[in-house]
Amino acid sequence: MSEDHYFSADPSVPFKREAFTCEVWGHNLGLVSGSGVYSKGRLDPGTAVLFRETEPPAQGQFLDLGCGYGVIGLAIARAVPLATVTAVDVNERALLLANENARALGVEGRFVACRPDDVPGDATYDEIWSNPPIRIGKPALHDLLLSWLPRLAPGGRAVMVVGKNLGADSLQRWLGEQGYPTERLASAKAFRVLESRRG
Repeated sequence: MSEDHYFSADPSVPFKREAFTCEVWGHNLGLVSGSGVYSKGRLDPGTAVLFRETEPPAQGQFLDLGCGYGVIGLAIARAVPLATVTAVDVNERALLLANENARALGVEGRFVACRPDDVPGDATYDEIWSNPPIRIGKPALHDLLLSWLPRLAPGGRAVMVVGKNLGADSLQRWLGEQGYPTERLASAKAFRVLESRRG
């Protein structure tokens, strides 16, 4: 099966759930993933690097961009009691699983997964966290980032993990050119962890 299915709003592969557990920032997260959703049955390597190379953020309003079954936003909600997390994805199965996982973890009051179009137009965020869908192609990725980065509050930041061989360094330069100064927080295995700031 091609993982391209996870870009679809309604993946065509039969839906089968698969549970697993991972440890993030000292918290064990019992999660359910599923077919047609990115990284079924495991924490993907890029997100694992993101967690390993960062500390939990402080309190605030957070966006999990391209959330899949919700692991990044759910980890923030578990580790940061005063965090409120909005998670967005175009994949309906991913949204279903993310909201189910939030209920199972007891954070459903501070975490909601929804389609991008369902987010209020005036919503802003202290931080955006993402393992962005690089494989949708550069034009689509740029459009995605330029539609969400302006929602950062003044002084806010975006934390992203991107594969080196998938254009992490060129993306870092491009973000800076768009007015979002971007530093490399870490480089581990085949990934870069990038931090973009809004002035």
